[in-house]
Amino acid sequence: MKKWILSALLLLLLVACGQNGQVENEQDSSAAGDQTEENDSVVEEEEKDVPVSKTEDPIKEPEEETVSSDEEEGDQDSGKEDQVQENQPQEPQYVVNPITSAIEPLGGANSEVVLLTIDDAPDRYALEMATILKELGVKAIFFVNGHFLETKEEEEVLKTIYEMGFPIGNHTMTHKSLRQLTEEEQYEEIVMLSDRVEEITGERPRFFRAPFGTNTDYAIDLVKQEGMIPMNWTYGYDWEADYMDAEALADIMVNTEFLNNGANLLMHDREWTKDALAEIVKGLQAKEYEILDPDLIGTDGASTETE
Repeated sequence: MKKWILSALLLLLLVACGQNGQVENEQDSSAAGDQTEENDSVVEEEEKDVPVSKTEDPIKEPEEETVSSDEEEGDQDSGKEDQVQENQPQEPQYVVNPITSAIEPLGGANSEVVLLTIDDAPDRYALEMATILKELGVKAIFFVNGHFLETKEEEEVLKTIYEMGFPIGNHTMTHKSLRQLTEEEQYEEIVMLSDRVEEITGERPRFFRAPFGTNTDYAIDLVKQEGMIPMNWTYGYDWEADYMDAEALADIMVNTEFLNNGANLLMHDREWTKDALAEIVKGLQAKEYEILDPDLIGTDGASTETE
């Protein structure tokens, strides 16, 4: 009897030990499963935190940045180009007709223009004439002679006219007829005056007019090599006795039959011309002519025939 009871107790003890082991195994298995799920969760979180550029097309985002950068650089470049354009001289809108010395428009430029020119400056009245033109808001070319630039006072007059915005033209050193001079003498008459004007104003003349309107082949070639535009004129009257009067001169300059589109008007540094100048300008404008800014005249095709 005692043996049977002892056997039963041993059997119960063995059963109890087996269940405890199973429970421990299940707990270990559950713990392992929880760790696996936790690890999976970490992997998922890591995948979510990966930068977009690593998971999507890597070109797209840098491409957007590049476009933005290019646009910014484009704006900067555009600003630079505008500044360069502002600093550049205006494109020529007119040229000098090589036969008539009239001013001809290029493209769609206004054809109803006239050019004012004043020769033999700065003798006595050039500065007053420049002041009148300045007050009227128009320009003219002042063609100068070297023998009017021999004193400091004459130099200052020319410099003042230039600083008022008027182009200075070359009318030779001594106003001698070029046809009566050797090529060497012609060179001195033309180039030495350009040197003199540059010395005074800082800029060489862009326009040339021969004394008496008489050119030579050599002179024309030299003028072009010097970068100047040669021209004669369409009409002028102030050296004729009948028009050495302000009223008569103003009338003929505005009502002559030779006034037409592109007319190149010749005047001189004279008292009666100075007195007539305002009426001439107003009369031309009343006929709806624009007084041309000489800076709009270009060198392409510009020349003048020899006589």
